[in-house]
Amino acid sequence: MAVLFSDDWMNQLKDEWNGSEEVRGKLAEINFSSTIACGFKGDGTPTGIFVVENGECVKAGDYNGESVDWDMRADKKNWMKWLDKPLGMASMGMAVTMGKLKFETGDFGAMIKDPRMATPFVKSFALMGAIGGE
Repeated sequence: MAVLFSDDWMNQLKDEWNGSEEVRGKLAEINFSSTIACGFKGDGTPTGIFVVENGECVKAGDYNGESVDWDMRADKKNWMKWLDKPLGMASMGMAVTMGKLKFETGDFGAMIKDPRMATPFVKSFALMGAIGGE
């Protein structure tokens, strides 16, 4: 099992993402392109990076100083909990409100109000759960 947000883990997420019509396909319909980073609260930089062009992940791996549109952070124990039980729409809103999931970069409020983006975003947490991690 790969270490959460490692190069190997991020590339497994890339494969899951690109194989998901509910995520890649729906985001392709709206020409969604973005650079997404993930990591842990308190770290100076994110751990992993995920580059999406027109819905498809074209690059994933270790964060190397790239400019990001989204930077999601949480404590490792919360990330691990969400791998076991992926966040849904309501639980994600609660996690953000309670500060368990923090967006260092990106407008969570605007994204969550747009179902064309919010639904695939929430479904991406289930993809993370399919990979697991340590």
